[in-house]
Amino acid sequence: MQSGKGAKDGPSGIHPTGDLEKYGQVQNRTRSRWSPYRVILGLALAYYGLFNLTKTHFTEHDTSRQWALRAFSNQNAISGDEAEKLYLSVPNEDSALAASRAYATHPHIASSKEDFEDSKVILKLFQNELNISAPADEPIFSAGSEASRNATLNIASLKQPVAWIDTYYPVMNTPLDRSLQILGDDGESVWDADLVEDGDPLDPDAAKYRDAVPTFHGLSKNGTAEGQLIYANYGTKEDYDELEAKGANFTGKIVLTRYFGIFRGLKIKGAQERGAVGVLIYSDPRDDGVVTVENGYAPYPLGPARNPTSVQRGSVQFISSYPGDPTTPGYPAYENATRTEGENIPKIPSLPISWANAQVLLKELSSATDARVLNGQTSARKVKLVNHVDDKIMPIYNTIAVIPGHIKDETAFAAWVLGAADPTSGTVSLHEVIRGFGALVKQGWKPLRNVLIASWDAEEYGLVGSTEWAEDFSDWISNNVVAYLNTDVSSAGSTWHSSASPSLANLIKQVALELPHPTDVGRTLWDAKNDVGPFRVGKGDEAVMQAFENQQTERQISSTGIGALGSGSDYTAFLQRLGIASMDQGFGGTPFDAVYHYHSVYDTQRWQELYADPGFYRHVAVAKHLGLVALRLTDAIILPLNTTQYALELNDYLDKIEKLAVTQSMDSSINFHHLRHAIHKLQAASIELDGEKTAAEKDFKDKLSKLPGPSRSHNRVLRWLKKLLYHILRKPDPVKEFIKAAKRVQKSNAKLVGFEKGFLDEDGIKDREWYRHLGVAPGKWLGYGATTLPSIYDALVYDKNATFAEEQVKRVAHVIEKLAVKITP
Repeated sequence: MQSGKGAKDGPSGIHPTGDLEKYGQVQNRTRSRWSPYRVILGLALAYYGLFNLTKTHFTEHDTSRQWALRAFSNQNAISGDEAEKLYLSVPNEDSALAASRAYATHPHIASSKEDFEDSKVILKLFQNELNISAPADEPIFSAGSEASRNATLNIASLKQPVAWIDTYYPVMNTPLDRSLQILGDDGESVWDADLVEDGDPLDPDAAKYRDAVPTFHGLSKNGTAEGQLIYANYGTKEDYDELEAKGANFTGKIVLTRYFGIFRGLKIKGAQERGAVGVLIYSDPRDDGVVTVENGYAPYPLGPARNPTSVQRGSVQFISSYPGDPTTPGYPAYENATRTEGENIPKIPSLPISWANAQVLLKELSSATDARVLNGQTSARKVKLVNHVDDKIMPIYNTIAVIPGHIKDETAFAAWVLGAADPTSGTVSLHEVIRGFGALVKQGWKPLRNVLIASWDAEEYGLVGSTEWAEDFSDWISNNVVAYLNTDVSSAGSTWHSSASPSLANLIKQVALELPHPTDVGRTLWDAKNDVGPFRVGKGDEAVMQAFENQQTERQISSTGIGALGSGSDYTAFLQRLGIASMDQGFGGTPFDAVYHYHSVYDTQRWQELYADPGFYRHVAVAKHLGLVALRLTDAIILPLNTTQYALELNDYLDKIEKLAVTQSMDSSINFHHLRHAIHKLQAASIELDGEKTAAEKDFKDKLSKLPGPSRSHNRVLRWLKKLLYHILRKPDPVKEFIKAAKRVQKSNAKLVGFEKGFLDEDGIKDREWYRHLGVAPGKWLGYGATTLPSIYDALVYDKNATFAEEQVKRVAHVIEKLAVKITP
C-alpha cells in the first residue's frame, strides 16, 4: 500500500491542532465581509494548514499505532476475500509435482554440499516469487554476526520483502563405518549383517542412492558394544519395567527393540539407564497394519508392503530433555560458542537395522517360536555392534524471508524443514504457499502483520535449525510473533490430521471445512480426517489395530478434532519454550495405506507418486489450508485466537489428571479444588475478553467508516471545507477516534497473543527445565506424543510422589490465576 497517497490528494485523516474555538468565533464575525477572492484565499490557506498539521498529527501519536491509517488508506489494494480467492487460485498439482521432482530426487543430509545448495535454491525461490532484488553479495550470514542479528531485529523497519540465510554451528555427526555380527563361542563372527538397503532398480532413485546416506543414527554414540541380546518390544518405559518385574537383567546386554510407540532416542535412554551396552532398532511389519507380505501384498517396489531391507535412520537425541544442538542448551550455536558435553544424547552406541536382519537376530533368542515376547530371555551367543561416527561442529543453513506488514510488532510465522515424504512433501507444500504469497505481493498486497517464512535445516538431527534460531532470537519472538504454522510431512498417507494449540483449533477446522476434499468431490478437507487407505484385505496385528481404533475414537470425542502438540517437529521451541500458539498438519498413513518407508532410501519420488499422493492433490490441499490459515492470522483485525476454547479444554486436561491420580492411588492425598477454581476463573476472564474483542472490532470498523475518505467529487474545495467544519463545529476528530479504536484493537490482540505465554514458568519442568510450558509438553518417555499438565503428570506417574504432585497442582493453579488477571479487559 502507498501510505503517501493521502499527502498528494489531501490527507484522509487530519485535525487542526490550533485554537479552533477562537478561530470559529473570528470566522463568524468576519463572514459578511469576505469577498469571493477572500473565500478562495482562506480555503487555500486552510488546505495548506491542514496538510501540514496532518504531518504534525502523525508524529504526535505513537508510530506503532499508525498501522491503522496506513493499512486502510489505500482502498485499491487487494485484501480480504479477493486476496483469499487469488491465493487459492495459485497452488496447483503440476507445480507441486515439478517441485517435488526437483527437491526429492537427490540426497541432502544436513551440512552437506547438497544441503547448502538446496538452501540457496530456496533463497532464490524467495527472491523470485516475492519480488526481492538479489543483492550483489549473497545474503548468507554467520549466526551472531551483526548482519545476522540485524536481519531479524530490524524487521520492523522493512519497507519491502527481504530474504537471507543464517548459518549456525551445532555439534552433529556423520557416519564413518558400522558393522553388526553374531559371534561364535570362539569370539569369531558367524554372521555379518548387510547394513545397506538393497536399492531395487525398479525404483531408480533408491538404486542410485542406496548408500548415499549410510544407515546410522544421528547423534548416536561413537563406539563398539558386545553382549547377549535381549528383546524389549517398543522399548517404552512400560516395556522395560515389565521386563525388570520378570527378572530381566540388562547389564552388559544389547537390546533389540522395534520402532514406533515412542521417540527412538528414548528407547536408548531406557536401555542405557538399566545398564545395557548397546541398542538395535528395527522396523517390524506388525506395525504396518494389514499391508504386509503375510497378507499377500508384494513388498515395495513391486507392491505396497514393506521392503524387508528398508532401514529407518533418524536422530537418537533425548528430545524430551531438550532439542537442538546438544552442546548449547538454551543458547544459540554460534561458531565460537562455549559448549557443554551434551546431556541429551546417548552414552551407548546404537544402530538402525532392517526387518531382514532383525529376523536373523530373533532366531538367536528363539528358533522354535516367535521371539517377540517380553520374557527377559537372552541369546546364547553374543552380538557385536560397531558404530563409528565423526562428531564435529558442522554448519547448517536456515533460509528466511519476510513480507513486511503494516503492524510492525506483530508477525505470523510459517515454516517447514528441508525423502519425498519427510521432509520434501512439506517443502513442496510451502513452495506452493510461497508462490501464492508471491502472487499477492505482485498485486500490491501488503499484509496487516508481517509474514515470516523459514526453511529450517537439520530438523532430522533433533530440530536443530529451528531451536538454535529460536534460542538466538527468543526476546524478539516473544515480543513479535503471534502464531507459528508448521508443516513437516504433508503427504504420507490418506488421513488428514492437524495438531495445534487449542486457541487455533477453531480456525483450523473452519478453514478445513471451507476447502474441498483433495480427491473426493462433494466432501471437504475436514472430512479427510476420517479417510483410511485403499488396502482393506487381510488382518493386522491385534494390538496395532486396537491402537489405531483408540486414536480414531479419541479424535471423534474431541471437542474440536484437533489434537495437542507433543514434539518431533520444529514448532517445539516456539510453543513449549516461548509460548507461541502453534499448529502442525499433513496427511499421514493408516493400517490400510501403502507402507511409508520412513527415513529410508525407499522414501522416494516414485513411492510418493505411486502410493502417497498420485496426482499431488494432497500436497496442494495442505498448501491451500496452510496459506489460508496464515492469511486469516495475518490480515484479521482481531486475531482469530480462541482463548475460551483453550480455557474450556483445560477442564479435560484436569479430568485426565484426576483419573490418573485415582489409578496411582493418590486421589485422596491431592486437593485439585484450587486448580479447578483457577481454571473457572480463567474461563470467566476469557469470556469477558471475547466480549471486549468483539466490541473493539465493531468500534474499529465503525470509526473506519467515519474517516474522511477519498473524495467522490472533483471539487477539492468542498471536500476540505467539509473536513474543516468537523473542527469548527467541535465534532469528534474522526482520525483521533480511529486511532483510539486501533489502540483498543491492539490491546485485545496483545491479550490474545499473551494467553499462550501465560502458561510459561521460568523454572520449567523437573528434569527437563528447557521446557517451560506447564500446559503441554512432549511426554517425558514419549517424545513424539503430548502430555498435558506435564509437571503434574510427571509427578504422579514417574516421581510417584503425592506431596510433590500437590506442589505442582498449586504451581499450575498460580500460573493460571495470574493468566486470568492478565487477560481480563
